[in-house]
Order: sequence, then C-alpha cells, then structure tokens
Amino acid sequence: MKATIRDVAREAGVSISTVSKVMNHWKTISQETVERVQDAATKLGYTPNARAVNFARGNTHNVIYLSDLKKGAAYQNPHLFDIMCGVFSSLAKNGYTMTLMDISNEDHPNETIENIIKEKSADGIVIHGSVINQEVANLIVDHQFPHIVIGHPDFDNRLCWIDTNHALAGQHAAAYLIRRKALPAVFIAGRKTDFISKERENGFRKCLRHNGYSLQNTDVAYTDSSWEMAYQTTKEFLNRSTIPKAIVTENNTLAVGAARALRELSDEKSNEIVFLTFDIYPYTTILDPRPDVIDINVYELGMQVGEMIIRKINNPTLMIQSYSTLPEII
Repeated sequence: MKATIRDVAREAGVSISTVSKVMNHWKTISQETVERVQDAATKLGYTPNARAVNFARGNTHNVIYLSDLKKGAAYQNPHLFDIMCGVFSSLAKNGYTMTLMDISNEDHPNETIENIIKEKSADGIVIHGSVINQEVANLIVDHQFPHIVIGHPDFDNRLCWIDTNHALAGQHAAAYLIRRKALPAVFIAGRKTDFISKERENGFRKCLRHNGYSLQNTDVAYTDSSWEMAYQTTKEFLNRSTIPKAIVTENNTLAVGAARALRELSDEKSNEIVFLTFDIYPYTTILDPRPDVIDINVYELGMQVGEMIIRKINNPTLMIQSYSTLPEII
C-alpha cells in the first residue's frame, strides 16, 4: 500500500502539518526536523501529490480555457483550434496544464466562472471572445482574477485582452494593391455591423487615402457574409463598363462567391484582376482561382496569450490590452 502523509508523520514523530510544511519548504522548520521528515519519507517511499502540494502553496499550475465548443464550432470559427494549440504549447513549456471548458450552452456562465474562482481550480482563465459579456467581465474584474480575453471586447471594460489588428490588415491589403498597381479596386465586405469587417475596410480606406487614392462608396458592397451574395455582387462589379483591377473580399466565405464569378470570365480577363482576401483558412487553399491572402499567424497569437496569462498570474495588477502579431502576404 502506498505510504501517506500520515504514515510519514508517525514515522518521523511529528504532526501532519509539520510534514506538509517540510514538503512545501517552509523556512521556519528546523534543519533537524526537516532531515527527520525527509528520512522518514525516503524510508517509506512517500511521494507527495503534486496537486495537493500546489493547492497548499495557493496555486494549481492550471489555466482554464473558456470557449464555445458546441458541435460545428471548428468549422464556423476555423481559427479557434490554432489559437487553442498555441496557448496550450506556450503553457506546457512553462509547466502549466490547460483545461478546456465549454460554456456556450450555459444559461448563467458567470456562475461557472464564480465557482472556478472560489474553488481555486485554476490560477487563471483564458476566455475566447465569443463567450465574453459584460456580466462575466464584471465578475472577473471585481475578483481581480488573472485572465486574458482573446479579442477586443466590444463594450467598455477593464479587462485584459489580446487581439489581432484588423485595421492594420486592411492597410496591408491596400499597400499590396498599390505595389501591384492594381487600382481601382472594389471591396466586398460583410455586414455593416460586423466589427472585424468594418475595421478591415477602415484600414483599407486609410491606406489608400494616405497614398493619394480613394475608395468610392460605390466600390464597396456590404453583404450578409454568404458566398451566394458575394457571387452576385462580384458579377455586378464585373459587368461594369470598366472592370476593376482588383477584387478584395473581407473573409473566406465571400472569397468562395467571388472565385465562382471570376471563373465565369474568360482566362484573359480574369488573369488581369488581382484577387485578394483575408485569412488563409478555411477555403483559400482550394479555391480556383486561388486568391492572394492577407493572413494572421493565429497560432503565434495563441502562444503570446499563453505567455501573457502567466505574466498576469505572477502579477495580478498588470494591465494587458494590446494588439499582437503582424499580418503577412501569402
């Protein structure tokens, strides 16, 4: 039978609390007592439970990752898994474990988070932006619990967060078209209320304006983010008397519709048009024609989130609100 802390205490002639203090390296215990306890532990083959030791020290070396993990989430949000892998890798390198938790179907997710804090089941929480709300934010901030939100919350808050700079991605797209001399261009956006789409459009406009170009309102089409509407919109742009030199779609789904419309052009005409979209996943590698891509390394983003939550755990008063990871052209 495996030796227990009670067996070690009996063998060493000390209390159980003294054994616990020795195992946790308390400096108030005499060297003689430390050696007696260590000898007893060696004799009995006692190995302290790592989780129990961490709990006694006030930490678990565990971080909980809260997200929307319902069926189909990986297809609706293809970056989710890459980010998650980056966070896990970063935590593992620093001796931390990561626990996944789905709160997408809970009526009161704040209760789950409150239990995590009260039970000390984790040293910190990483929260995917899809499941953050004002109530959850208030709970975390009020308890001053170490956390990092992936994505800039769209409400006033005192949360710590890391996000990609979507406006900068839009600027990179415009700069790329300027270098290719592929102007005028048209921009097929998502819904007007979509934050990411709007940020990318704003960055695109800003870069063009800074370089002496402009994007007319008639050159921007807002859609319901479906490939069908993108297809119809692209057809309308291509039927103009002057065909645009570039077609930019704000996301992969819109790129599917644009690619279908471009395939219906003659090779000569379609080859004259620069086709550009954002993010490599999930469709760009299988589209024909294949678009150029403004991509964000979301795995690296996850790595940085892992590093930041450890910094936050070690310094709970640290405020982290930053954009991370530069876009790249593929």
